[in-house]
Amino acid sequence: MSGAVPAAVSDVDRAAVHRQLGRAPRGMLAVAHRCACGEPDVVTTAPRLPDGSPFPTVYYLTCPRLTSAVSTLEAEGRMRQMQERLADDPQLGDRYRAAHESYLADREALQSVPETAGISAGGMPDRVKCLHVLVGQSLASGAGVNPFGDEALAEIDERGLVRGLTCAQRSTES
Repeated sequence: MSGAVPAAVSDVDRAAVHRQLGRAPRGMLAVAHRCACGEPDVVTTAPRLPDGSPFPTVYYLTCPRLTSAVSTLEAEGRMRQMQERLADDPQLGDRYRAAHESYLADREALQSVPETAGISAGGMPDRVKCLHVLVGQSLASGAGVNPFGDEALAEIDERGLVRGLTCAQRSTES
């Protein structure tokens, strides 16, 4: 493994992600981002899972409410609209390619996996295929890294798609 190894995941975070996913997390290395409640909403996943399978999705969205909000945007055709803009806007294409390069560098810093060399996730750099991955990268890496992830987060916020009870309130009512 090259690069810095993320800090160990706490039992509390592992349990929270298990609850969110409805299954034990696979290859979870770290919590990459937390929602306002303090619960994990994006985890860093090993580029190679414990069973040896390559796993290109470094930033995995775990929060069910956020995942649902992103799914709503996908169902409404947002990826198709983004794809059309990508074809027409060279500057946007450059920013999206930079997001792809950043994703590759982040994954390579964790572990080199020859099977996924040069392949990021979410369709980058030429397609918009999985908005969940793009949002995960935006949250984990910060605003300005992935233009489409940033746009999706802004729209989710504007539309209030994750407002309501906090994660902490929801888990105590379950």
